Amino acid sequence: MERSITGFQLDEAGDYVARLDCGHRQHVRHRPPFEVRDWVLEETGRTERLGSLLECPLCDRCELPADARYERRSPEWDEHSLPAGLRRGDGSGRGMWKVLTVHAGAVRLMIAGAKPAVSELGPGDSHPVPPGAEHEVELLGAARVSLEFYSAAPPPVSDDRAASGGEAACWAHLVCEECGGVEGDGHRPGCRAAEG
Repeated sequence: MERSITGFQLDEAGDYVARLDCGHRQHVRHRPPFEVRDWVLEETGRTERLGSLLECPLCDRCELPADARYERRSPEWDEHSLPAGLRRGDGSGRGMWKVLTVHAGAVRLMIAGAKPAVSELGPGDSHPVPPGAEHEVELLGAARVSLEFYSAAPPPVSDDRAASGGEAACWAHLVCEECGGVEGDGHRPGCRAAEG
């Protein structure tokens, strides 16, 4: 899965690491002849690469970033109440990881670009869904599931917010319970909440 570069930082060895919009980090070393990235050595080169895309193997493996921030948990849904937007996710909701948890029954989860692309989940199993990944959730008979939502990376804290104690921790009001769309990205097609 391709992810956008949002910034750079140095690791303990002095090598540059790209911060990606999915919350992961990836080394961008210049070690010719194997890795030729002379642009990383100059600030202007790094600045020009902001917003460019890198393949993220951690997203391919659906690995939740270590510093992803928990935002909220959905209600439990069953085979009758599972929102249509979760049954077939169209890849909207950039910046927000979802973790599907199975409470009862069996579920088939298909994620475009993931390796493996199809996972069979049973009671007690959880599986992350990367931001923006098209996915399908199929409940195999009677089943109960829920979602946890995680922001890809903690937002930057300005001096003003740090002095006043930070920001509210809950973004629950930004997620549509009908389709799972995140405010700013819009509702998914067919969402009844968008019509009201």
